[in-house]
Amino acid sequence: MSAATSDSIFSRILRGEIPATIVHEDEHVVGIQDIHPQAPVHVLFVPRKPIATLDAAGPEDAELLGRLMLAAAAYARKIGVAANGYRVVMNTNRDGGQSVYHIHLHLLAGRPMLWPPG
Repeated sequence: MSAATSDSIFSRILRGEIPATIVHEDEHVVGIQDIHPQAPVHVLFVPRKPIATLDAAGPEDAELLGRLMLAAAAYARKIGVAANGYRVVMNTNRDGGQSVYHIHLHLLAGRPMLWPPG
């Protein structure tokens, strides 16, 4: 795990150094199309504030974490997948499947989701 997130791919996208398809943007959160989608809809919601992992977030980040969830839900409604359902996932650390150490939510939709997820 890397504690430094200022050089993560997401930090570089947020600074405009790497191109990305941005589908949502506000002062706190950016929504980016995943370049390796695992579902017909696969969008990553990334906070502008770099926090390495959910485990590294503190009480001062509670509002920001809520903003991530609300941005994902609003986008699901906007593109018309909310009624059928969607999945929101945040991977944390290596065994949790986290590969980029800048917290982010995955919004997955457009197909039935299986359980357990794997």
